[in-house]
Amino acid sequence: MKRNLLLITILTAMLFIVAACGSDSSSGNNDSDASGENSGGTLNIAIDGAPPSLDQPAVSATATRDAARPIFESLVVTDSKFNPQPMLAESIDTEDNKTYTFHLREGIKFHNGEEMTAEDVVASMERWMEKSSVTGNIFEDATWTAEDDYTVVLELEEASALVLDTIASSKQAAGIMPKEIVESAPAEGVQEYIGTGPFKFAEWRQDQYIRYEKFEDYQPVSGEPDGLAGKKEALVDEIYLHIVTDPTTRLTGLQTGEYDIVHGLPYDMYNDFKEDPNIETIMAKEGNQVLIMNNVEGLSSDIKMRQAINVGLNHEDILMAAFPNEDLFTIDSSYMDREIETWASDAGSEYYNQNDPEKAKEMLDEMGYAGEEFTILTTRDYIEFYNAGIAIQEQLKQMGINAQLEVYDWPTMVDKIENNQDEWDAVVNSFSVVSTPPQLLALSDSYAGGVNDDKVGEMMKQIEVAPTTEEAKAIWDELQLYAWEELLPVIQNGVYHYLYGYGTNVEGLTTTSGPVYWNVSVTE
Repeated sequence: MKRNLLLITILTAMLFIVAACGSDSSSGNNDSDASGENSGGTLNIAIDGAPPSLDQPAVSATATRDAARPIFESLVVTDSKFNPQPMLAESIDTEDNKTYTFHLREGIKFHNGEEMTAEDVVASMERWMEKSSVTGNIFEDATWTAEDDYTVVLELEEASALVLDTIASSKQAAGIMPKEIVESAPAEGVQEYIGTGPFKFAEWRQDQYIRYEKFEDYQPVSGEPDGLAGKKEALVDEIYLHIVTDPTTRLTGLQTGEYDIVHGLPYDMYNDFKEDPNIETIMAKEGNQVLIMNNVEGLSSDIKMRQAINVGLNHEDILMAAFPNEDLFTIDSSYMDREIETWASDAGSEYYNQNDPEKAKEMLDEMGYAGEEFTILTTRDYIEFYNAGIAIQEQLKQMGINAQLEVYDWPTMVDKIENNQDEWDAVVNSFSVVSTPPQLLALSDSYAGGVNDDKVGEMMKQIEVAPTTEEAKAIWDELQLYAWEELLPVIQNGVYHYLYGYGTNVEGLTTTSGPVYWNVSVTE
């Protein structure tokens, strides 16, 4: 029987008040006035690093995810529980999870004044399939067709229950742009940032700020705001994203009122600013801190070395070194975030946080380890990575491993991860929350040289084409167990939280896979 998966129900309700400063995926003080009476002014935000681009589909950086979000919108987005909900699509039909028909909202304007039509959607989605790393096998040889001005049909080679979850992903998001922008884009990325979102791109001064202006012709969906779904309103006239790399400078700017919102409050000062009556905080679950293992070359390409290290590490101590308060992290073995109930798994948990350095020594002796240098990459650009690296190095030395720490700036470290697999054995890094397992960089066949294991690719393909999410979940449990028991492409330290701070003059700030700047107002 034909199913209508997602249909926007027209609501007339005002925005609900959501008051929270917790660690859930959608949190914060959501007291914004939906009538717009508190609108106007400028929202000054200090971010911790410049995005390499605002080209959503082409760039995986979280800085791009956050900075592009006010400009672009997708057919489908996630709510606070990571369920797909319609945005630029009015509704979506499917009979067999193989053919999807997207009925578009009519009268939606791009920032250049042109109306969004099916041709724009087709061009954007075809480019997303080409550029984004989250599409996996699902969209291989898929076709997008404009049936009429407001109807787009997706045809898959194989049925998949994960289509809408993947399109809704905020990682390398499927932002809709004008067809002419897409078709004129050179290989290095789009040259104009034109979307349908509540704010339009205005100006970018390199290493200083990115400025956005309220889009007066924005047409929001009806319905209660929930995560990235529901009604959006631009309650300020403009937004500045100030690029401020020093965490102490960001905090000082928040305390003096120079900035209304800051990203990345310093973890080592958490106990101080959480007691400050003039600062509100959101502790948002950001992702998993991991020790990436080199599965391609060197010492850690030997599974016995990876297993010995995994047996010996004390992850609670590592996390405390990186995030010096138990409020800021969670000991957890699940590759997928616990709040994504469909995918959270305990499979393989018995192999996590074993904290047995003596057994690790025995395993190293059995494999014939002879004191060769074990190189760990880290960076001071994110001090939590550096502090975790120091703790890991010390623990490896206690196991008898000749661990050496090499410290680089962030761009250099990223380049070495991707292009110089012969120069490192492990890297301290983190992976942001994703909505389905095929989006996990930890199990990618290309990131950092890849997992170098055919079984992972085969099982991911089975997950992607499973006829139901229940069947896909069973395969995912099996794959996560395999990753912990026999593969260990990464050694997971645990889940960490990212700290946003804002002044008492700010209302409505929430987070879902990064900050949400619409429905936010400021008072003088």
